[in-house]
Amino acid sequence: MQTRPDQKDSQLDQCCINTIRTLAMDAIQKANSGHPGAPMGLAPAGYVLWTRVMNHNPVNTDWPNRDRFVLSGGHASMLVYSLLHLTGYSLSLKDIKNFRQWASKTPGHPEYGHTPGIETTTGPLGQGIANAVGMAMAERHLAARFNKPGYDIVDHYTYVMCGDGDLMEGVAAEAVSFAGHLGLGRLICIYDDNEISIEGSTDITFTEDVQKRFQACNWHVLTVEDGNDIDAIEQALIAAKAQDQKPSLVVLKTHIAYGSPNKQGCADAHGAPLGQEEVCLTKDFLGFDRNQQFCVPPQVKDHCAKVVTKGSAAEEKWQALFKEYTKAHPEPADKWLNAISGFLPLDWKAGLANFAQNDGAIATRAASGKVLNALAQRIPALMGGSADLAPSNKTYLNGISEFQKQSYEGRNIRFGVREHSMAAIMSGMFLHGGIRPFGGTFLVFADYMRPAIRVAALMKLPLIYVFTHDSIAVGEDGPTHQPVEHLASLRTIPNLSVLRPCDANETADAWIQAVNSNDQPVALALSRQKLPVLPRVMTNAKLVKGAYILSDSKGTPDILLIASGAEVHAALEAQIVLTEKGIAARVINMPSWDLFEKTSDTYKEEVLPSNVKKRLVIEAGISMGWERYAGVQGRIIAMNSFGASAPGSTVLEKFGFTADNIVTQALDMLK
Repeated sequence: MQTRPDQKDSQLDQCCINTIRTLAMDAIQKANSGHPGAPMGLAPAGYVLWTRVMNHNPVNTDWPNRDRFVLSGGHASMLVYSLLHLTGYSLSLKDIKNFRQWASKTPGHPEYGHTPGIETTTGPLGQGIANAVGMAMAERHLAARFNKPGYDIVDHYTYVMCGDGDLMEGVAAEAVSFAGHLGLGRLICIYDDNEISIEGSTDITFTEDVQKRFQACNWHVLTVEDGNDIDAIEQALIAAKAQDQKPSLVVLKTHIAYGSPNKQGCADAHGAPLGQEEVCLTKDFLGFDRNQQFCVPPQVKDHCAKVVTKGSAAEEKWQALFKEYTKAHPEPADKWLNAISGFLPLDWKAGLANFAQNDGAIATRAASGKVLNALAQRIPALMGGSADLAPSNKTYLNGISEFQKQSYEGRNIRFGVREHSMAAIMSGMFLHGGIRPFGGTFLVFADYMRPAIRVAALMKLPLIYVFTHDSIAVGEDGPTHQPVEHLASLRTIPNLSVLRPCDANETADAWIQAVNSNDQPVALALSRQKLPVLPRVMTNAKLVKGAYILSDSKGTPDILLIASGAEVHAALEAQIVLTEKGIAARVINMPSWDLFEKTSDTYKEEVLPSNVKKRLVIEAGISMGWERYAGVQGRIIAMNSFGASAPGSTVLEKFGFTADNIVTQALDMLK
């Protein structure tokens, strides 16, 4: 009896799916580390998405109109590594065999910029969903700005795979709510509903009706009852693509570690190798040779190679369309290329606010708002907003429309009270390409954003975080809203640049530094209270050094007064008094530790001479970390307690952030 063509196709499909499963099992077993359960359960969905549905070109991972794929549950990394290898990306079988090993292309969790085809770094659960929301937002914004009748040069989807753990995280709930509000119809989430988490069945912690939750958030919800039914999966994804007014959730009922006789459906399969004997038994069940490791049957290799042919043809078609677009719409085409390439206009710094002393005192948050608005006029890719604090953060772009449902061309984003997802969404927007995101909130709420900031720093994304109300000078709102440990906390994150300017003009310098950054995020710490504007000659373009001599003594200094931000002004006042008392005091402005640490040893010695042992640091935050600059004979006027509710000037006075206290401390040190 002959096999029908459809039976042959079905057998080939199943062989491809089982190849994904066995590659995952073998790599994890060889590494003796990893998470086999999810890749085995999700293999059919991954196969359908990557070979039948998703529009991508494995030989060009930078094609702007590719569909984006995010594996939010990054622990299932062997799923995406297997798919990358099989569909023709630059990921060899040797790379698969080196899973989780030193210097391999296949780290334990997917890392952006490390493995070809990985769109974002995932692992901390929930954040990948928010990244995907950001990517979908970027797609809609660029489509609204650049597409013309007959020329849909921005026309792609964002797919994200998530699990129960992702949906338990608060950041996912924030992002899901926001995506539904915005009606992001190009966003499709595949939910691996296997009812298992690390500790056991999800019913010990997670019994909500996920479908109803998403429906309540204005999502289109579909359910596939059998996670192995590839035709049903494909039809669900096609239906999701057809719904362009809402994001879609495809609920996929799967079995963790599918095919494993003793581990299928068990929590043990989540985060540990199956064991060699169980791997052999599973291969028996799947129809693979139990004695052969990392097997890719020739028919599987040939079949999956068609993805390259299909993807290359799709890109060629798009390139032809874009060529016609450049002829029909040359100016938008030029702007599109600038946006997607990340090019800054030559005159991007022109027209920046220049603040004069006779203009009066101005809060650095207010100065930041003026600078941001000037930059936005010159940099069309600059786009962002605030977590419901735009009037306080001064992050609203005047005269520019808002990014809302059916109004995606706007550049003002109302993130709502969703700090964590705001930060992760910003990452997704940048990763998509064409957008330079910024986002604002109070510095005290940086804690809500920290996990996403950390991953952005890991990915070297040049995002801009605008943190206002940067000290106890917040005043009446009291200790719940007065940051004390937050500057130190942010400074501990590798590859995050923290800038705390001392006046309005240095705030402009800080923005220039942030926009110039191309391989790290930047956090701006800005004052609520008004600060005097210093003579421009004192601060002009010196922030780039991280620290500099703001006001020097005549002759060798007896003491160094080191400060950042608002406290610089108290140090300058103290210097005047100390000079009158015959004390030679040097005032050093240190807006950025990380920038200062990048300077030469010669420059550091020039600013902080090692022979001057008396050093007094002044910053309205915790003292941790300042010890390296204060030295063993130095002192630190800091906030090593929580603040208090009172007018800001009163709080500063009571906690010792005054010129009088600086003078008192300096004189005591010099006895």
